[in-house]
Amino acid sequence: MRPSPEHELRVLNEQIIACRKCLRLVRWREAVARRKRRAYRDWDYWSRPVPGFGDPAAELLILGLAPAAHGGNRTGRVFTGDRSGDFLFRMLHRAGFANQPHSLHRDDGLRLQNAYLCAAVRCAPPANRPRPQEIANCRPYLARELELLRPRAVLALGRIAFDAYLSLLVEQGRLPARTGYHFRHGASYALPDGLPRLFASYHPSQQNTQTGRLTPAMFLGVLRRIRRYLSGPVEPGKLSHLC
Repeated sequence: MRPSPEHELRVLNEQIIACRKCLRLVRWREAVARRKRRAYRDWDYWSRPVPGFGDPAAELLILGLAPAAHGGNRTGRVFTGDRSGDFLFRMLHRAGFANQPHSLHRDDGLRLQNAYLCAAVRCAPPANRPRPQEIANCRPYLARELELLRPRAVLALGRIAFDAYLSLLVEQGRLPARTGYHFRHGASYALPDGLPRLFASYHPSQQNTQTGRLTPAMFLGVLRRIRRYLSGPVEPGKLSHLC
């Protein structure tokens, strides 16, 4: 009998956690865990690659940039323990994709509903700036998540996540090298060949949310468009694009 997607995701996440492909990121994430911030001096930092998290039957895959040095790299869960996560999960809860509006640690009872959350890069990068090869090294993990989840929609948080997803499709031969899809907040693209519909939002970084570049209303607008799309009819081929 074929293993369930939930089992296969657990296997994949174990592989992600054990990854040491990017020496620069390994050194950085471990150095951060040794130095710590004063506010977290009693924490035992996760200090490993951060796996995906969410509903194994999700129709929506949300793709971020990378774990924060003192967020996901500390807590071991994507978008957990930092200001970006505070904003993101409040909005996901309001839109009905999460059972609670906060994400503090791995055992806080948070569950995602019809959504799965992961990142283009699984280790915290210095200055939040991963190198192209580091993004490429993580690309097979995203490919496997898409294969297992078979989502109907992908939400890219920020330009790097947006480009990372399109680069994967180009690498797979699913899109031409010049795709013609451009990142802008609120963009929505119907991709060919039964691929998930692609939605884009500014990243919910503290810089974006505190300056008003990304407001709660703007982000909720994107999430509600996604929910309306998911509540509509399934287009032919949408559930078999990566089988």
